[in-house]
Parts: sequence; structure tokens; C-alpha cells
Amino acid sequence: MSKAKTKKKKASKKKKQKKSTRRRIGLFLFKSFLIVGILLLTFIASVNYGFFGHLYTVEEIQEFQNETASLILSEDGKTIGKIFAENRTTVAYQEIPQHLIDALVATEDARFFEHNGIDTWSLMRVFFKTLLLSQSSSGGGSTISQQLAKNMFGRKSFGPITMPVTKCKEAILAYRLESVYNKKEILALYLNTVPFGENVFGIQAASQRYFNKNVSDLKIEEAAVLVGILKANTYYNPHLRPENALKRRNTVLAQMEKYGYLKTSLAESLKAKPLKLTYLNLQTQGPANYFIYQAKKELNEILEGIETKTGKKWNPVKDGLIIETTLNSRVQSNALQAFRTHLKKMQGALRKQYSGGSQSRTLDKMIRKKLKSLGLDEKGEIARKQELFSWDGFYVDSISSYDSLELDLTLLHAGMLAMNPKTGGVLCYVGGIDFRTQPNDQILAKRQLASTFKPILYSSALGEGFKSCDYLSNDSIYFPDFDNWAPRNYDGKFGGKYSMAASLANSLNIPTVNLYQDLEFEKLDYQWKKMGFSTSLKNLPSTALGTANASVYELAIAYSAFANGGKKVDPYMIEKITSAQGEILYQKKKESNLNEILPPSVALEMNKILRKAVLQGTGRAIVNHYSIKSQICGKTGTAQDYSDAWFACYNPKMVMVTRVGASSPAIHFNNGALGSGGRLALPLAGLTLQKSQTDKSLRNQILGNFNFADSSVLKELNCPDFKKKNSIEKIIEIFDPNSGEKSREKKRSLLDRLFGRKKDEA
Repeated sequence: MSKAKTKKKKASKKKKQKKSTRRRIGLFLFKSFLIVGILLLTFIASVNYGFFGHLYTVEEIQEFQNETASLILSEDGKTIGKIFAENRTTVAYQEIPQHLIDALVATEDARFFEHNGIDTWSLMRVFFKTLLLSQSSSGGGSTISQQLAKNMFGRKSFGPITMPVTKCKEAILAYRLESVYNKKEILALYLNTVPFGENVFGIQAASQRYFNKNVSDLKIEEAAVLVGILKANTYYNPHLRPENALKRRNTVLAQMEKYGYLKTSLAESLKAKPLKLTYLNLQTQGPANYFIYQAKKELNEILEGIETKTGKKWNPVKDGLIIETTLNSRVQSNALQAFRTHLKKMQGALRKQYSGGSQSRTLDKMIRKKLKSLGLDEKGEIARKQELFSWDGFYVDSISSYDSLELDLTLLHAGMLAMNPKTGGVLCYVGGIDFRTQPNDQILAKRQLASTFKPILYSSALGEGFKSCDYLSNDSIYFPDFDNWAPRNYDGKFGGKYSMAASLANSLNIPTVNLYQDLEFEKLDYQWKKMGFSTSLKNLPSTALGTANASVYELAIAYSAFANGGKKVDPYMIEKITSAQGEILYQKKKESNLNEILPPSVALEMNKILRKAVLQGTGRAIVNHYSIKSQICGKTGTAQDYSDAWFACYNPKMVMVTRVGASSPAIHFNNGALGSGGRLALPLAGLTLQKSQTDKSLRNQILGNFNFADSSVLKELNCPDFKKKNSIEKIIEIFDPNSGEKSREKKRSLLDRLFGRKKDEA
């Protein structure tokens, strides 16, 4: 055989061998792909038929509902709080601006409108670039529909095969979603389910958290910020990491430009803008957190009643209820501003007072005693960082226990409650200076009422036949059976007689104690209980001056009876509850038969006297300084040693009560120029009402007049405020030790009485 033939034969043999090898390889690959395909199909089928857990059916997808936060609304429709496990508020597609949709599609799923739930090109990119070439920056393959499936139904762990199982599940669910919903509905569902960090779910809740606005009002650059958060909601959180969020926002804007949603010039101008947030966390920074805390209690009682009546259980954490309250957001806002303005100034004055001298030493003793009771070293404890409250904003500082107690003890607390005296609807509720750090509700705290108690006493006397122009002795008195206690008027003056109207309007102590002595205690005690006070009155002379403890809440109920003609109203907060589907679950019924706790004639007379108190008496700053135009009636109160300052005022449409004081009565201002009711508490009401009356609709809602003119009031009460005792009265008192003031003293010698010698002068 020639060499040529041998060579040809060998070449043919090699060719056959190669062909055979290719066939074997091809067959192997075919079998491999077939096996992989069968395994893949088997795997997909096992996932589809629930081998790896339940897979939601089309019917279940159609019935799907997010857990939705219940909204708490003010009387004028503002969102003031939420109740949720997941902070979510659902919005319809029509409320979502087009530029937000554009930003989402351009960034998360550019072919969203072209695929049916699964983007084959993206999957191939993930397979080759991410899996084979390990290019982690190549992007993900999940479509918006697949991400929606994840958000709706969550993920479970399946060990090493968790990712393949979950991806397969989400792909199947995405396909089912696309068969149930159209593209717009899928986008709306996605934006209502996606997390934005800080336990915020859905675009509406995110818009309110980061920009304090509805989603429909978002600007292009704001929409880009929120879409940017979706990539990593902690890393791109604009509140916590603004630099990261700004870069991501610009990436989203670039994507919008790339896919033709933005012109280059507009995209560049938007990228140049700084990141601007209006961050609002209602759970820590809400305008009415003290109110919401109480409203939730009322809500639970109402829902329990609904369940008892209908058998239907509603869960405010999940069911997206709309809870309409009585709170007026404008009054609340004005009150909060009044707190910031006035208390900031007064807080500085109190701390300055305790920064040196004898009061600094008093404070030091209190702190050391407290530290000892806690088992702490006085000043030796190592300082630690704390977040501290101030009216200029929170700040973090390293501070010892001693310094922390010093700040805490000298902190001024305050509460304000305003309500409709005819219905009991709460209009304003400021339970303290900061709910997060000072959660104790000052509206419910009980402190000495001071002179705000006096109208209770005077109204009781009027109900027993006393008259506004009856005269009360102003001669100095003392009570030997009560440690020689001797009441003093604020100005230190005594002598003569004052009319009841003048005694109350000017908050005179000596005439008030005399009135207390002349009125049967049982009558006063009965009136006190009828007005709704929970503490027991003690039959002591000092009770006349307000030593009994009561709360702002209780006092507002009592003063409402003056404003509404003698009726007792119970404060309430919730007006209406509606389900997410629009069904009215609860509507507050108007009370038609309120209990009468004062004769209408007595309530009218009290209105006239307490109107005199703000025109000529201790509350005149509300008219003279704050220029409140409506017919406000009111009463100041200053507790012993200026430990608490009160002001209660009202008109036919609103009653408002406020109190200011440190946590311990031992810490207080040392003079009336700063610590009296008229200087410390009244300005809170004055500033709130002053701002409120500039709003015409608000003015008409909360400020009104009684059916009498001020001129007629002053004319009716125009019996002289003060009268000197005539000669006959003086002679009777000299020779009769049981008349007038002498009924409060031990008998004195005729010589003492003739020459007017007082016991404390002897």
C-alpha cells in the first residue's frame, strides 16, 4: 500500500473518530441538557404544585390585601398619626404622578411594558455576566412584577436552595400577577407594598415621612429620591445618609434621561439641586402624640363595643381604618408654637435663678439626696452620652447623673387642654413639652388647683342664695386650731369689705376664706363631686384657697359648666370611624340630655364675674396684652410658693385650661413676676388665642360671645368693689367676739379689741 493511501486511510479514520467524538459529546450534551431540562421542569413543577410550600393561586392573588395602617385625622382632615404593624397607606394609581412611574420603570425595569412578568433578556444577562463572568455590577434580573411578588408574599428559607426556590416562586407569581392585573394595577400594587426603611411601606407613607406631603405633590427630584431608596433602603436613606441618597437620586435621574423620560437639560438642572427633605416621623415628632395616646384608648373601647354588638372584630393595626377625631390641627399648631415661644424664655429664667446663691445650694441638696437614694456616687459617676431635650432642639452630650438630674429637676413642664363646652369634643391637647422624652401626661397629672378652685366655691355659694354684691370681710384673720394659719392677700393688704364679685375677680384670699366659713362644707363638697373631681375635699380653711389636687382635665370639665349654662360634658376625642372600604363603623352621637350640675342662673352669674376678672382683675392680660376680642372669661391660679401656675378661660365655644410647673413643687420661681398664674400660665393661652383669632374661619369656630354686653356686666356688678366698715359694724365687732372675723380667733380682751391690737402684734 502506497504511503499516500495509508495517509489517506489514517486521515479518514481520524475524521471518523472526530465525528464519533462530536456525536458522543453532542449526545452527552443533549442528554445533559435533557436531564437538566427535565430536572428544571420537575423543579419548576414541584415549586408550582406547592412542594416547597404554598404558592398563591390566581384567586388568592385577586383577593390579596396589604396590611394597611389606620389613619388618625384631625377635625380639619390633617393626618396627625397612624396605627400600624407596617406603616403603610394605600393610594390609587391616579394619585401617583407620571414622573414617579417614569423614574421607577427607568431604574428598576426598563422593559416593564414589554414583558409578561419575566424579562428573558435580563435573565440571560444575569446568567452570563453575573453567574459566569462574576460581574456583580451587571444588575439584577427581577422585574417589577417579580419584586411585587416578593413584597406581597415574602420569602422563606429552604437552606442551600433558598435562592433558586424563591426566584422560581417569584417568576411563577409574577406571571400570575400579569394575568390578573394590568400594568397600571401592578405598578400601583408595587408602589403600595415596597419598603422604604424605618418600618415605612408604600409610596404614600414614604412621601409623608421624607417630604411631609402627599405622593401626588412630589416633584421630579423628590420622586427620584424615593425610587433611589429601593436599591438599599438603609444605605440610601436620605435622612440618615443624605450624601448616599443624593448620589443615588442623580443615578435615577440619569436613567430617566437615558430612556427618554427627561431631556438632558432638565436632567442636568435637577442633578444640580441640593437634597431637600421635610422629614416627619409622626411616631416621634407628631403634632399630637399625647392626644393620640389617649385617643387609642378611646378607639379600643369603641371597637370592643362594635365587636360586642356585631360580632365583627376590627384590628386598627392591619385594617386601614380612617379615624376622624375632634382635634383642630390649627389650634394644636398654635398651642405648640405658644409653648415654644413662652416656655423657652421662662425655662431660661428658671435655670438662671438656680445657677447661684441659696437656691443653687437647695438644688444641690436635692440632687445629692436623689443620687444617694439611687445608690449612685454624687459626682463621681463617669459621664455618658445622652440625647437631651431643649427648646432649640435635641442635642447629644456627655453628661453625668448629677448633671442629668440637675437638668431634669429644673425642667418646666406644662399641659394645655381645649374643648368644646357644649359637646365635650377635644379641640387641643398638649400633654407635655416632648412626648418622646417626657411621656408623663401633664393634663392628667394632679396638682394643687390654687385660685382656679375659687370659682367652684363661689358658684356653690351662689347656688345657696349668696349674691354677687354681698360683701365679705377683708380683715386679717388667723386660725389657732390650724397652727395659727393666717391667710394673706396677694398684695398683703387687709381691712374693709369686698363684694363677692370683686373678691373673686381680684382673687382675694381673706374674703374667700370668710366665704368658705360661711358656706356649709357639705354643700361645697356636693358641688365638687357633681362637677366630676375625683379627689376628696378636706374640711380645712386652707381648702378655700385651692389646696385640693385636681387635673387640667377635671378643671376643664368643671369650667365647661360655666360656659354651657350649667351642664356637665364628658370630653371625647373620636368623632367617626370608617373602614378602608368606606363603611361607617362608628359615628359619635350628640348628647341631648346632659346632666345639670349648676342652675343656669348661677352659670350666667359666674360668667359675668369671671368676665370681670379678665376685664379688671387678675386675668386682664388676656385682654390688655394679648387683645383677645371675644368675650373670654377666666381665672388665674398661683399655688403656694409659685410651685404651679394655672390659667383657665372660656367663651361659649371653647374652654381652655393650662398649667405650668416643674416636676417637684420644691423647684419654682421665687417671685410672682415670673411664677404667678398670670405671668407663667396665662401667656400660653394668650399666645394660642392671639394666633387663632387671625384666622377668620378658626375665629368663628372657637371664639364667641355670651348674650350679654360687657358694659351691662360691669353695670350689674357695679356695687362698689370695696367698702369700709361703718361705725355700727365696728362697734358690734369690738364688743361681740363671735361676729365677723372674730369667729375665727380665740376671744381677746376688751382692751385688745378696743385698740385693735392683733395677736401677732403682741
